[in-house]
Amino acid sequence: MKTFRPIIAALLIGATGSIAAACQAHGVSAAIAAAVADPHRLPAERARDALRKPAETVAFAGLKPGEVIGELLPGEGYFTRIFAAVVGKRGHVYAVAPPAPPHKTDYSAGARALAGDPHYANVTILAERLDRLHFPVPLDMVWTSQNYHDLHNIPGFDLAKFNRTVFDALKPGGIYLVLDHAAQAGSGTRDTATLHRIDPATVKREVLAAGFELQATSNLLHRPEDPHTARIFDASIRGKTDQFIFKFRKP
Repeated sequence: MKTFRPIIAALLIGATGSIAAACQAHGVSAAIAAAVADPHRLPAERARDALRKPAETVAFAGLKPGEVIGELLPGEGYFTRIFAAVVGKRGHVYAVAPPAPPHKTDYSAGARALAGDPHYANVTILAERLDRLHFPVPLDMVWTSQNYHDLHNIPGFDLAKFNRTVFDALKPGGIYLVLDHAAQAGSGTRDTATLHRIDPATVKREVLAAGFELQATSNLLHRPEDPHTARIFDASIRGKTDQFIFKFRKP
C-alpha cells in the first residue's frame, strides 16, 4: 500500500486545488468554502444549501476571517454556524436572539444551543429585545436574512430608529446585509404579516433613510417563477421563494 501513498496524496492535492479554483471562480474564498463544508453543521441545514446558496451569499456580503458580525434573529443557527467558521478564532459572532413571548415558539432555540458548544466558542448569544439593541463592540457587518419583514409586525416598533441603531453599531465602511422574501412590486408592507414578504423597494427606502449607501444587489436567490402571491410557508413555494439581497454600506 505504501507505494500508492504518493499517488493518492498527489490526487488529493490536485482535487483540493481544483476545488479552490472553482471557489475563486465564483468569488467564494477558501475560508467560506471550508465553513460551508464544516461537518459540525447539521445535516438538515446542509440539505438546504442547494436552495439557499450560503457560500455564494456570504461571499457576496464579503465576510472575512477576523471580522466581527452581528446577526439579527438567527433562527436555528443556519448562518450562525457558517459565520463562526468564516471569522474564526480572531473574529466573533454576536447573534441577537430575543426571548420568545410566553406560550410562543422559540424560533431561536437552535441558535441558543450554540452557546454551550465549544466548537462555537466565538459565538455570543444576545438575548435582548430588538428595541434595546446594543452590541459590546463596533461591528464589521450586520446581517439579517428572511426576517426583516417581521420587524414590521412588531406592535409599536420604531423601525427607523432600529435601522439607525444598526448604522451606529457598524464601523465606518461596515456592511448591513438584508436578505428577504420578495413581495409584489408596489405592495409596500401590505404582505409582511400575511404572506411574510416585503416589497424590496420599501426595504431599500427604509435603510437608505438611516444613512446607508446601497453598495450592491444580488440576484442569487431571484426566482422569476414565484408569483409572489403565496405564503412563504405554503408547500407549493416553501424554500423556493423569490428573494432579494441588498448590501448596504455605512459611509
